Amino acid sequence: MMAIIFDTRPERLDRDAIYRYLSQESYWARGLPRAVFDRSLAGSLCFGGYDETGALVAFARVITDRATFGYLADVFVLPGWRGQGISKALMRYILDYPELQNLRRFMLATADAHGLYAGYGFTPLSKPERLMERLDQDVYRRMTASE
Repeated sequence: MMAIIFDTRPERLDRDAIYRYLSQESYWARGLPRAVFDRSLAGSLCFGGYDETGALVAFARVITDRATFGYLADVFVLPGWRGQGISKALMRYILDYPELQNLRRFMLATADAHGLYAGYGFTPLSKPERLMERLDQDVYRRMTASE
């Protein structure tokens, strides 16, 4: 694997590249309005992965109080960089990050990367009967249609 540098500085993020991937290529955020994307970054601890030229190759964000809870979201490695261990290095960087130590609960949702996350201690819900959600799958489509 080529040396990838991970960083949490918001000013370093290639917001256009991240937005393009999430809103056009991801299965979970397709159609994401730009204003919603911008607010999501502002309310998160963001992790960028960069190649030796400084170009973004990976991204993830954690929605957290930095004390008791974290939710891992929007994790991706750009297609040309996959298969090189970058997602594993990104996960290690996130889990070792000082502000995310000793969280009581760290959650995520995934449709296709259970094996990756299981390798870092994530398991199916221990008590799914205790958790609830309010899911609106069409919110982005409705927001875009009303603009």
